Amino acid sequence: MNEPVHIVCPHCSAINRLTSTRLIDHPVCGKCKQKLFDTNPLELSSTSFELHLKRNEIPLVVDFWAPWCGPCLSMAPAYKQASALLEPQVRMAKLNTQTESDLAQKFDIRSIPTMIIFKNSREISRQSGAMGQAQIIAWVRSFI
Repeated sequence: MNEPVHIVCPHCSAINRLTSTRLIDHPVCGKCKQKLFDTNPLELSSTSFELHLKRNEIPLVVDFWAPWCGPCLSMAPAYKQASALLEPQVRMAKLNTQTESDLAQKFDIRSIPTMIIFKNSREISRQSGAMGQAQIIAWVRSFI
């Protein structure tokens, strides 16, 4: 399948249009020339969250976390490793609920870490609690 997809650049926020088969070719942004996927979860703000949610045409996986949360910190390396294996089929991201409390409230985040998979701008699955790399990968792949 060689469908065109839109991917938001994690560096300059430009919307890039490329074919789905090019996702695995380590594409770079047409505007800033940086990699569209660098295997690291993207740190989101309120502004960038909306852009990535609405304009990326691949699923968005968001880890809602806080810097004071022990389980969040212990899961961070596993989430980063999972990101390296799941991208570019999905955009992996993190959202600090301490600094972006409006989004935490909007999505009714009651415990952290909580991961949510969004597809076509809608929540399709949610998982609370720390998980290991293999669990994260299996959970995400079961919904994409």
